[in-house]
Amino acid sequence: MNSENPKSTPRSFRDAIDFLAGHGNLITVKGQVDTVYEISAIEKRLDNGPAFLFENIKGYPGVRDAGNLFARIENTAAMFGSSDHRKLKFKCHKAIKSPLSPKIVSQAPCQEVVITDNIDVTATLPIIKHSADDAGPMLGGGVVLAKDPVHGTYEISFKRMHFRGKDWGSINIIPATHLGKITAGEFAKGNRVPMTINIGVAPAVMMMAAAYAIHTVVPDGTDELAIAGSLQDKPVELCHAKTVDAYAIANSEWVIEGYALPERIFETDEAEKLGKAQVTPFTPEWGGYLGKALKPPKFQVTAITHRKDQPIFYTPLAASFDNENLSKSIREACFYDIAEGIAPGLVTDVNIPYGIRANSGAVYQVKKRFAGDDSFTKNILACALSASMSRLIIAVDDDVNIYSADDILWAIATRANTQTGFNKAPPGAAAVGYILSEYAARTGTGGSEGIAIDATAPYAARISFKRAHYPSDTCDMSRWFSESEIATIRAKQTEYAQFLADIGG
Repeated sequence: MNSENPKSTPRSFRDAIDFLAGHGNLITVKGQVDTVYEISAIEKRLDNGPAFLFENIKGYPGVRDAGNLFARIENTAAMFGSSDHRKLKFKCHKAIKSPLSPKIVSQAPCQEVVITDNIDVTATLPIIKHSADDAGPMLGGGVVLAKDPVHGTYEISFKRMHFRGKDWGSINIIPATHLGKITAGEFAKGNRVPMTINIGVAPAVMMMAAAYAIHTVVPDGTDELAIAGSLQDKPVELCHAKTVDAYAIANSEWVIEGYALPERIFETDEAEKLGKAQVTPFTPEWGGYLGKALKPPKFQVTAITHRKDQPIFYTPLAASFDNENLSKSIREACFYDIAEGIAPGLVTDVNIPYGIRANSGAVYQVKKRFAGDDSFTKNILACALSASMSRLIIAVDDDVNIYSADDILWAIATRANTQTGFNKAPPGAAAVGYILSEYAARTGTGGSEGIAIDATAPYAARISFKRAHYPSDTCDMSRWFSESEIATIRAKQTEYAQFLADIGG
């Protein structure tokens, strides 16, 4: 496979695959795999490991598939020239503040083959069945691209889709999202919304599409492709679609053209028979739970286009490191921007641990400079909780390792004031979707609001919260043990034990 930009940030899907292969982080699977369960089983079993390129897909000759491309955050950061994945969020923040507008081109690799007759989406594309609970093959790896008719900018996002017919299916558009507002406005006028579903695109485009960006930082009308362009240091190239008045990402592997319609349909046959949403199973969702079938807009396909040379499909799993690592860095950048707007310099870092999941919270690391920062910390927590519609926002001091769940829990257990350190969002406040307790709150079967936890020590009492320090980080162990003995013992320590040993804590 030839790389289009071998010495720079990967600016296409093929670039990303070549980048991973060149760094020993890609395994090519030559044995035949089935789209039903087998691809998802491999990706989940070996999650947080290498990326995979499947070259022999049952029933799809000449088509390849890739997965787990972003399963390791270190590899994701390396694609953007960062040797420390903890710094990727700051590059994303810079991209948000300095967008680079997309470029229109007349010829594009994604349109080397154009299919407009006898369209059959699932017979053409190797859409996988993720689990035994799935209602059928579920598409989750397509970047939806639509133009904002009010602002003239481009909105990109991932949406789950189920093609119940050969050339039609459901597209789950959440009302509170940018695309939800665009379609709601057009549907109210009786208009259908032209758009493209772009599969196999550049890492920067996928990161922006997956981010669920906070709207106070990335408001309606923001050109999200321009942020992606800035992140990859080159404008994203677009081409006009063949059958609808919309644009496609020029170097995509596959493009599905069509319209989102005002008509709403159930996501599954079973839900349609029952006439009820949120009852029947659909597919695993990002929160780690089994999603339920909804009743979103219908999507009518008008064309499928793709590259001629062994086009590559993309199959991320919703509940996976692949998905989380795509989402987290830009969302972390949004949380950082909120803090900078309230108290510049107070927040030194932000992390979204895998257990919290990128769409439902974050952990702030703060370095207090004066007594007033006690209040500013609480202001940041309250604002972040509301603006992000999160479930859990935590603040800890700068001596706490925000990349260790154990250290975060230690800070909460030993520093959070049980009377003033836990604050809930107002009852009935908007919250992120696909969290089961949020659905319970909306239906009256339970209650749920987000919570902010201030696990920082008061500035005036900071000396009382000084961590214990043993000389384990300064005493030379080689006086008593060989290097191999030390390595053997260290290998038996948990990651958290190693961290505490390294800081003498």
